[in-house]
Amino acid sequence: MAQDAGTRCPFCTIPRERIFARDELCFATWDVNPVSKGHTLLIPFRHVADFFQTTPEEQRALLALSGQVKEVLDRRHHPAGYNLGVNVGAAAGQAVPHVHFHLVPRYPGDARGQGSGMRHVIPGSRETQAKLTGYLPKRVTKREEGGGEE
Repeated sequence: MAQDAGTRCPFCTIPRERIFARDELCFATWDVNPVSKGHTLLIPFRHVADFFQTTPEEQRALLALSGQVKEVLDRRHHPAGYNLGVNVGAAAGQAVPHVHFHLVPRYPGDARGQGSGMRHVIPGSRETQAKLTGYLPKRVTKREEGGGEE
């Protein structure tokens, strides 16, 4: 795998036996610090730190591989949903300066009431959104939809 001179990138030195899916531009490996059963990293072979500096071909390959890995995870773990995310820059939580997508299987109750969507990555983000926009989306009840009781 390619690597910048003088650096020792942990993603550029992953042993081949830890790679469980791949194509010519990227590969998949299990996250060594998983947040859920089946948490996977999708990583381009080329050493590049910023997702926005990847080529269109690398971007397509990462998305295509995420679909293939999802099929593997569906068969093995039967999750109820997924989060797919990429951190760009240290301020966004990128700990390894080599592009990588997180494909995180989600299971009922795994957030323990904390909220489970992308808006819950930053604590209090819904409240911040409401303050900034003056609008907090209202939850529509079944009664309001014409469906009777909640």
